[in-house]
Amino acid sequence: MKMFSSGSRVMLFIGINVFIFVLTGLLSLFVFLFRLPFDIDALVTNYFAVPTYLPQLLYRFWTPFTYMFLHAGFFHILFNMLWLYWMGQIFEEYLNAKKFTFVYLAGGLAGAAFYIFCYNIFPAFEEAKLASVAVGASASVTAIMVATATLLPNYTMGLLFIGPVKLKWLVLAFIILDLINVAGPNSGGYLSHLGGGIFGFFFVKALQSGNDWCKPFENIFKPKPKLKVVSKNQNVNIRQRNEVPNQEVIDQILDKISQSGYNNLTAKEKNILFNASKSNEEKGK
Repeated sequence: MKMFSSGSRVMLFIGINVFIFVLTGLLSLFVFLFRLPFDIDALVTNYFAVPTYLPQLLYRFWTPFTYMFLHAGFFHILFNMLWLYWMGQIFEEYLNAKKFTFVYLAGGLAGAAFYIFCYNIFPAFEEAKLASVAVGASASVTAIMVATATLLPNYTMGLLFIGPVKLKWLVLAFIILDLINVAGPNSGGYLSHLGGGIFGFFFVKALQSGNDWCKPFENIFKPKPKLKVVSKNQNVNIRQRNEVPNQEVIDQILDKISQSGYNNLTAKEKNILFNASKSNEEKGK
C-alpha cells in the first residue's frame, strides 16, 4: 500500500490504524456469518484496550501501547485520522519523522498514564475504575496537535465555514472542550486527550530549551541503512552535502515564526529552514 511505502511516518501510522480497524471489522464479519462462538469486540476490549483497574492492568501491561491503535467505530477513527493527517503534516515538515514517531507513541502512553492516574485518585471514578477501559489514538493525536501549536502558535489553518484560524486558538478550544467534557459520559477518553496534550506541550518546551527527549531513542526509530555503492574510481569527485545549520539557529528561526509568522522571515532564513527540513526528512527516511 502507498501509505506504508510513502516514506512519511504520518501516513505510516494512519495506515497502521486503518489496517487494524479493517482487520478487526472483517474478523467480526467472519464470526457473524459463520456463527462462531467468539466475540471479537470483547476479545479486543479484554486484551488490547487499556484498563484503569490496577490488578487487571498488571496482567495486561502491554495495553497502554496497544490501545492507541484501536478504535470504537467508523467516525472515531475517521476524525482521529483526519486530525493526525492535518497536524502531522505540519509537525513532520518543521521537525522530522523520528520526532513524530516519538511524540505519537510517548503521547499515547502519557494519555494512558494520566487516564489511569485520575481514575485511581479522584473519588468521582471510584466505581467506574473497576470496569473502565479506553481505546483510540486520540491521546497521540492530541499530543501531536498541542506540540505543533506550541511550536508554531501563529501558524494559520483555513477551516470550513470559519475561515483562517491560528493554531494556538484552535488547539486551545479543543483543550477547553476536553476539560468541560471530563464531567460527561466519556471521562476517560477526554482525560487521555489531556494527558497526551500535556506531554506534547512539555516536549516542545524542552526542545526549545535545548533538551531533546527523543534523542535517547533515535536508534530505535532509525530505519536500517540502505545499501551503498562505493566507486573504486579514485578520480570520481564526491559532491559534498549542503551544510546544515545547528539546532540553535533553527530554534531562533522557529521562535521568530512563532512571534511574527513565516511570511516575515528573510529569504536567507527561509532557505536555512528549507535545508534543515530536507536534511531531517532524509534522516527520517
